[in-house]
Amino acid sequence: MPVLTENYDVCVVGAGHAGCEAALACARLGLDTIIFTINIESIAMMPCNPNIGGSSKGHLVREIDALGGEMGVNIDHTFIQSKMLNRSKGPAVHSLRAQADKGDYSMRMRRVLQSTDHLTLRQAEVSELIIENQEIKGVKTVSGAEYYCKAVVLCTGTYLNARCLYGDVVNHTGPNGLQAANHLTDSLIRNGVEMYRFKTGTPARIDGRSVDFSKMEEQFGDDRIVPFSFMTDPESVQIDQVSCWLTYTNEKTHEIIRDNLDRSPLFSGMIEGTGPRYCPSIEDKVVKFADKNRHQVFIEPEGIHTNEMYIGGMSSSLPEDVQYAMYRTVPGLEHVKIVRNAYAIEYDCINPRQLSPSLEFKSVRGLFSGGQFNGSSGYEEAAAQGLIAGLNAAMQILGKEPVILDRSESYIGVLIDDLVTKENHEPYRMMTSRAEYRLLLRQDNADIRLTKKGYEAGLISRERYEHVEEKIRQIEAEISRVEKVHLGATKEVQELLASCGSQTLNSGISLCELIRRPELNYDLLAPVDHERPALSDEVREQVNINIKYDGYIKRQMKQVRQFKKLEKKKLPSDFDYTQISGLRIEAQQKLNLYQPVSIGQASRISGVSPADISVLLVYLESRAHA
Repeated sequence: MPVLTENYDVCVVGAGHAGCEAALACARLGLDTIIFTINIESIAMMPCNPNIGGSSKGHLVREIDALGGEMGVNIDHTFIQSKMLNRSKGPAVHSLRAQADKGDYSMRMRRVLQSTDHLTLRQAEVSELIIENQEIKGVKTVSGAEYYCKAVVLCTGTYLNARCLYGDVVNHTGPNGLQAANHLTDSLIRNGVEMYRFKTGTPARIDGRSVDFSKMEEQFGDDRIVPFSFMTDPESVQIDQVSCWLTYTNEKTHEIIRDNLDRSPLFSGMIEGTGPRYCPSIEDKVVKFADKNRHQVFIEPEGIHTNEMYIGGMSSSLPEDVQYAMYRTVPGLEHVKIVRNAYAIEYDCINPRQLSPSLEFKSVRGLFSGGQFNGSSGYEEAAAQGLIAGLNAAMQILGKEPVILDRSESYIGVLIDDLVTKENHEPYRMMTSRAEYRLLLRQDNADIRLTKKGYEAGLISRERYEHVEEKIRQIEAEISRVEKVHLGATKEVQELLASCGSQTLNSGISLCELIRRPELNYDLLAPVDHERPALSDEVREQVNINIKYDGYIKRQMKQVRQFKKLEKKKLPSDFDYTQISGLRIEAQQKLNLYQPVSIGQASRISGVSPADISVLLVYLESRAHA
């Protein structure tokens, strides 16, 4: 019986945040790409929270943008409120977060995909991988159609064998009631892929007309909005913003939850998958933090074309009647009407240690993967992996070296290294604390760190690359100038210092030393810096940070140089570590399992001790002189 057969360079499976970035990267590099989705309406859907960015996640979005991805541009066009988080802390943890209009976000991304050359959208469920001699050849759909290609990128999100649960209700669907993908897991298992079963959850959506906002604290966006994309004109995003609202649970809420824990599938044993530790359900919070008499609840609009609102901080899998009861104990929600129930969702994903740092499966050439399928959580983590997986699929087809970001140059590098190197038994979430060089990996300098890599890969235009190079030149020139500026104890200087609450001078001082005072900065000292050139906001920001944190930055750069030395010491591939007698048995087993690419990666594997690393270094030295 004849079947449909087509040929492409790349097949991308799934059109969530990971799939969109993967497909766009491949198509923009000139490769004929097809992206499969179970439902065209679900492209770049936001099934959980209605925002992009947040602590550490904002860093990822900025890095995606610096490499030539789409997420930052998309949210700049579709946000309804924007806020820079952690402004009271140091610049290493400043992170943008924007509330999105969910419908607009998805629709705009769909338009971008549909207008991109070399990219085909296809509504179909992929059911099988075509693999010959451990090399990908294509995919099959449930209809029997065969799509042959040179690389496949799997970005299946939370759809594989998905089921949604609340109380004793079990729906065998993907998120938002969409069809699950019930066939691909079997094909993966037949091809030797190790699968995990994870779970996540989402709160109820409520009718905003049933909320009493007078009992809540209004949460405003920033007065001056900072865009996510380095290519977005800051003036274009200064819009009227929609408010969010803050309220709290109370002891009555907690009592209702505790009284009904036996009806929660999370506690009754119905849920098999492992949930995210850092995004717990309200049931988890009440049980694990029993000493807390209240928890924050954020009421966030889902868009400007809908009354639906998201109850941030109260995800749940409790029964419908309990959801109504507990939500109605929260101030402002006494008469709330639920539009969509809260639910937990279980799904199949992979053990990511089967991947190399390029996000290619070690056992199947040409098979890449990204997003929640890799055992992570979050839209931003997904998009970052999708971009790298798609980019490396393209690099392989084009005969180029893979793009591999390490921990010292990006949050994306930390994310991927943690996934492929460390044991992850729950959905992985990015946090600033995971990045040991976070003072260097700030969200404000992502373009300086990564635009060159995006340009070399082919996703960044020469014009944009040269713009960043000029920005770097201006920063370096201004820092050099400021280091030479010496200020005397003049009346003008003393009055400015006094007005800023800063100690006045007994003698002359360098401008750099004044900038480093906690209460002062580069812009505050402008009135006494008479030779100061006119510079853009972003250049002035970099000058201030680099001067103010100079000592700390130099210290981290020294640590990075040590890190790089270990990363450059490459280990043999497909090596049997039992041949090295000085290694402990546990280390031999872990090294054989992970097959690290470098001494640096080996040092981050649980079960490999510093003594084992010394043995490996001696072994490499002996090989070099053999």
